[in-house]
Amino acid sequence: MVFNKICMNNLQKMPPDKSILADRTFEFAINIIKIYKHLARIEKEYVMSNQLLRSGTAIGAMVREARNGESKLDFIHKLSIAFKECNESIY
Repeated sequence: MVFNKICMNNLQKMPPDKSILADRTFEFAINIIKIYKHLARIEKEYVMSNQLLRSGTAIGAMVREARNGESKLDFIHKLSIAFKECNESIY
């Protein structure tokens, strides 16, 4: 709940085209793609790398969707999903 409150305050105060969270999750997704390419090409690991690619890039997508949420509850719900995807990527 604290995570949601902090994110909501930060995202809603920023201009529509600027968000620290959106920028950082985009950078994270780029790094995840680089890791995925390494795992798939060099290590020949496909199952885990595909899952990491999906969960790691979903974080930024959900943050973007949250910014366009239809309500505060929708906003919180989408950020919660982003948080879950983050935990999955860490695991």
